[in-house]
Amino acid sequence: MPRPVRFNIHAVKADQKDNISLANMPEGHVGEGFFATSLSKAVGLARKNSIWPLPFATSCCGIEFMATMASHYDLARFGAERLGFSPRQCDLLMVMGTIAKKMGPPLKQVYLQMAEPRWVIAVGACASSGGIFDSYSVLQGIDQIIPVDVYVPGCPPRPEAILDGFMRIQDLVGQESVRRRNSEQYKALLQSYGIQ
Repeated sequence: MPRPVRFNIHAVKADQKDNISLANMPEGHVGEGFFATSLSKAVGLARKNSIWPLPFATSCCGIEFMATMASHYDLARFGAERLGFSPRQCDLLMVMGTIAKKMGPPLKQVYLQMAEPRWVIAVGACASSGGIFDSYSVLQGIDQIIPVDVYVPGCPPRPEAILDGFMRIQDLVGQESVRRRNSEQYKALLQSYGIQ
């Protein structure tokens, strides 16, 4: 009998009869024979359960990400079944590993090629703050060139930490308003990075 895979930080009692995981419905008004909610909540529910990550791995954090994608941890359980290697089709940029200053412009170009809405995770100490490489050639955090939504600490972080960071992104995506990307605050954020 196969063992059901469960996330081991928040253990869930295994249900051998029905191994289908269902997403909870968003808040709304329920009546007999109907359900009403806002468009933002319905779109957020769909987006958070169908994220397409784009891995940008340069060193040891990439190896931990490979373990996260493998069968023991299985990132696909969270709606990230399809890894994309084309920025045009992905909505989550996962930057893992040391980013040299020469790699800054290509990383920013990859970010700009992604369609809105897009999110960014800085995985590991090097992507978050330069890590142990406090030198002239290493970018001291990718938030100097692109906006970052979630930071995953560790050198390298364990797969559980990467899964936790991914779930924090899902929380952000599920609660984000459809109109946030057109707000003045978001446009000001992008302009502070030199992005039009």
